[in-house]
Amino acid sequence: MLDAATNLGSRLHGLEHWARVAANGIELAAATGGADRRLVELFALFHDAMRENDGRDPEHGLRAARLASELSDLVGLDQERAMLLDVALELHAHGHVDDDPTIGCCWDADRLDLPRVGTIPEVEFFSTHEGRRRALLHAGD
Repeated sequence: MLDAATNLGSRLHGLEHWARVAANGIELAAATGGADRRLVELFALFHDAMRENDGRDPEHGLRAARLASELSDLVGLDQERAMLLDVALELHAHGHVDDDPTIGCCWDADRLDLPRVGTIPEVEFFSTHEGRRRALLHAGD
């Protein structure tokens, strides 16, 4: 997967960010009933893997979903879970919220790392109770 990834050396969207999103996601999934931890972990690995730059790149989620699909044999997900991961990846940077606990944990995990770019996460852009709680903590900083 790393061989296919672009922008790996990025200070903003590279491996360190992926690791923080994974850690956030694991914690959110543990606190959110019905969340699929494995999908949340896969999301962290793929979500910014295909960025072309650190600026505006509205298609990077779609490219990430395509990469995950191309590596589906390696990832080993059934069709339903693969589709869920695809949605989480493709739409993660579009400002949506979602009632699905797995998608919500994915998106919230990424948004909780926004302070790295000087942005305080806004509570209304969080899908999970735990994500909103943590966003409120950031707002008080």
